[in-house]
Amino acid sequence: MTKNILISGASVAGPALAWWLHHHGFTPTVVERAPSLREGGYKVDIRGVAVDVVRRMGLLEQVHAASTDMRGAAFVDKRGKQLATLDADTFGFRHGDDTEILRGDLAEILYDSTRENVEYVFGDWLTGLDQRADGVHVTFAHGAPRRFDLVVGADGLHSGVRALAFGPEERFLRRFDAYISISTVPNTQQLDRWELLHSAAAGKMVNVYSTARSDDAKAAFWFSAPPLAYDRRDVDGQKDLVADQFAGLGWEIPSLLAAMREADDFYFDPVCQIVLDRLSTGRVTLLGDAGYCASPASGQGTSLALAGAYVLAGELAASDDVATALSRYESEMRPFIEKNQALAKTALRGIIPQSRAFAWFNTRMIKLMPYLPGRNRVLEQMARPIREAANALVLREFAASADRAPSS
Repeated sequence: MTKNILISGASVAGPALAWWLHHHGFTPTVVERAPSLREGGYKVDIRGVAVDVVRRMGLLEQVHAASTDMRGAAFVDKRGKQLATLDADTFGFRHGDDTEILRGDLAEILYDSTRENVEYVFGDWLTGLDQRADGVHVTFAHGAPRRFDLVVGADGLHSGVRALAFGPEERFLRRFDAYISISTVPNTQQLDRWELLHSAAAGKMVNVYSTARSDDAKAAFWFSAPPLAYDRRDVDGQKDLVADQFAGLGWEIPSLLAAMREADDFYFDPVCQIVLDRLSTGRVTLLGDAGYCASPASGQGTSLALAGAYVLAGELAASDDVATALSRYESEMRPFIEKNQALAKTALRGIIPQSRAFAWFNTRMIKLMPYLPGRNRVLEQMARPIREAANALVLREFAASADRAPSS
């Protein structure tokens, strides 16, 4: 029987999958490299079918209560003068019950909803996978070896499970020649659920925002650059890299860079995607960013993770064997993945203008938007690709089962 399932990663995808696996009668174990649940993080969107997934989990009210409750956004020049503003839902292309929440707040909600029924192991990670006739034999950095019926890599862009089972990361990385850094900074501008964006130079964008549930602010630095050589474990070196990219630029950038230096939640990564020909090999499969990272530019990573968790758990419960379940999981998710990943390249052009002229044009259009004839029609055309991608999956109904799991 396929019953005991190991999930690597305790951010969003992992705990969401654990919730659904327990719902269907499986016994999930979640292992997380961090010593505890990672708090904070940037704001993420839950859209379309992912909202329905959260609703079916009975967590939508909690998610809405923990939303960022943003009021709007403004584009500013180097003197801080507001050039154009948008309300939060228009700026985020949100519709209906779509919501925005800090990644750490969502992770905490998912963890709290599963911690009583799921084994969590913090401060450890997988070092080896040996697939045998009786399951997957797993070795860990610290814990004793264990056997599982299935292993799921839900451990993000730099997935260790993917590296062990599928090969080096570079084989699956689709680069956009852009980078993003995010960290917590003091809210010196006294932003109240408001976001400021500044096109600092060609190929460079800075945005700062403060949400309803935090006294501090978040600062994000986006920039275009060819592939850069750096040590992924050297945080100070990455901070130097970001500071060098934005050195000598105006607005609040010098003070934001100084605050970034002191941040203990610094995040830095390429804006990229993970693209694989297949999501599974034997009794090892991938979920969320580990298998189909859409990049922060898409705004769809969290929704992909939540929907993927629902589909994977449901197919495991509904299928007669693991191979069939994993095949159905992939075939059901593949069009949804591709549609959402396609959003990133177009969105990135708007996030990081490659010329001052393009940045001026974008800002001018936003400023004139309230006065344009057919404004609502224009906004609908802009939002349609995101809305269609967010809803490009029909959720099957999977009956809950307390005692049934598919055989090998």
